Amino acid sequence: MTDLLWTRADDARATLLLAHGAGAPMDAPFMTRIAEGLAARGVAVARFEFAYMAKRRTTGKKFPPIKAERAVPEFRAAIETVLAAPERIGPLVIGGKSMGGRVAAIAACEALDPAVAGVVCLGYPFHGPGRPEEIRLTPLQGGLLPALIVQGERDDFGSRAEVETLDVGARARFAWIEDGSHDFGPRGASPATLKGNIAVACDAVAAFVLGFADGPADA
Repeated sequence: MTDLLWTRADDARATLLLAHGAGAPMDAPFMTRIAEGLAARGVAVARFEFAYMAKRRTTGKKFPPIKAERAVPEFRAAIETVLAAPERIGPLVIGGKSMGGRVAAIAACEALDPAVAGVVCLGYPFHGPGRPEEIRLTPLQGGLLPALIVQGERDDFGSRAEVETLDVGARARFAWIEDGSHDFGPRGASPATLKGNIAVACDAVAAFVLGFADGPADA
């Protein structure tokens, strides 16, 4: 795990720990837009990289992603690091982009520190592109924490038409991104825009995360 990359908010009341997707680093444009948008809405964001991605950064070689289940210990270590960090404010929500969100959801299937209040999945990979038969519902159905899934309506990893037919469990809720891809981008002819879709995503995540600020989680 790399050192944490913090995007701070002067008026923060809660913290989000955010992991990257399988193919892009923690400071990829999508991750940065989300972190900055949340900081502007009162959420402190800590980003980190799994070891394989950190090795890409330090060596310049393209190491393959590890299986999501094998990344859970790294995510748990990141949780402990954030909980001990002076920058952490209020309850902690864990999550990530695509694979990072899936790893967070798997981690939340077992008891975590009481300060961890929920899970955010940005583009949950319900299946691989073109492989709808490989549905990954267990982390959502077995999760012990409330979860917010922010999903593009035409995400190749699980579109709205597909996902609304699935049983995702009682703890998961959705925020749908209009005409959004896996990165929330709309098609050129769509009335939606990438900037607007990122703002909608940040509004939904901030409302979810800050909703725990006055709750029972340890502050």
